[in-house]
Amino acid sequence: MIELTTTRSTVSKSFIVGSWFEPRARFLYADVLAVFSAVMLPWSTTGFTIFLLLWLISLIPLTSSADFRPFLHLVTRPFCLLPLTMVLIAVVGTLWADVSWHATFIGIKPLAKLLALPFLIYHFQRSQRGSWIFISFVLSCALLMGLSWIVLFKPELKLTTTLSAGVPVKNYIDQSQEFVLCMVALAPWTISFCRQGNYWAAAACTALMLAFFANMAFVVSARAAIVYLPVLLIVFASRYLNRRQSTLLFSACVVVAVAVWFTSGYLRARVADLWIEYQSSKQNIVRSTGQRLEYWEKSLKFFAEAPIFGNGTGSAQALFERDAVGKTGLAAQVTKNPHNQTLNVAVQWGIIGIVALYATWISHLLLFRGGGFASWFGLLVVTQNMTSSLFNSHLFDFHEGWMYVLGVGAAAGVSLQEKQRPTTSRPPFVKVD
Repeated sequence: MIELTTTRSTVSKSFIVGSWFEPRARFLYADVLAVFSAVMLPWSTTGFTIFLLLWLISLIPLTSSADFRPFLHLVTRPFCLLPLTMVLIAVVGTLWADVSWHATFIGIKPLAKLLALPFLIYHFQRSQRGSWIFISFVLSCALLMGLSWIVLFKPELKLTTTLSAGVPVKNYIDQSQEFVLCMVALAPWTISFCRQGNYWAAAACTALMLAFFANMAFVVSARAAIVYLPVLLIVFASRYLNRRQSTLLFSACVVVAVAVWFTSGYLRARVADLWIEYQSSKQNIVRSTGQRLEYWEKSLKFFAEAPIFGNGTGSAQALFERDAVGKTGLAAQVTKNPHNQTLNVAVQWGIIGIVALYATWISHLLLFRGGGFASWFGLLVVTQNMTSSLFNSHLFDFHEGWMYVLGVGAAAGVSLQEKQRPTTSRPPFVKVD
């Protein structure tokens, strides 16, 4: 009996160890690590980084000399080559930056994440579990949203110390970026389930969308969401609805917006603060809106001083420090982030950097012209990043930047894979007649 048990244990161990060397098992381990990365992104910077590094390590057993040529072909395509060009411009931009090497390293660091794009795209172009990334991210954000409601009334249950009520981890800007993305991403699923007669699933998606919206309306939200949410809804309507349905959608949105305006004191206060902060800036009082206007004005001046090649990588903070000498109030504010993605790039790398930035965004938008949930999710990620980057440097920020890289990487890989399938096997996300 003991010998039989030992034999079974040995066989089991041999199977587990042997399975590690099978390509299917290796892909499974890599996909699971990628899923854990997506799950951790809304919750923990450290947790996300650890799982992402483990995912990169897990790719090593999956690579071979036969993979080099298709990977190289992928890298030379615009949607991979252009982000890598931005990294190259940042590296070359260190040559004319009049700052310390430490400052130039800090300037390159936000772009390093773009190096992961080709690896993500190539992996999910071969994997059969790309949808796991999107589903796991939405479910993770749904769990965060539920906890957000709880900590609104029980602040002591927060997982970390945050500045805003209703924010369990990180900050309200990151949280709003996640919730809006998930809310609009679920809309085609609702339509698809209704067309299939699966009304329970459609009702569940609708309830989750409403819960995300209610959280932003009554708990906490970024003011930039007021801008990029309508943009994403316009993208949804143009892609999936006809003219009559679009009219009904936006009529309903107007009614809901009016109702929320009169029932949500939080939202009214957030909007009213814009005017109050603007008036404070005229009195040289440091408030958020005034700071942004000051950053933008100075950034335009720095850009005009070196319009072609910019002032060099990592130069923004040094430029603001030099300009702040002998000044007080808003004029004395120093930052390395002008809170506008275009200006952030323009100050450091001039017109060359701006062209590379918008070429990257456009190449990714063009990549997601097809049908299917992956293309839809990728389109939303790019559109949201472009719009929110009017008020922040979201491509360079850690959280929003990795949302972009992970979302675009997984969506691009799945989309490229779907284009190789027969049309009849693609997901039924099509424009409603």
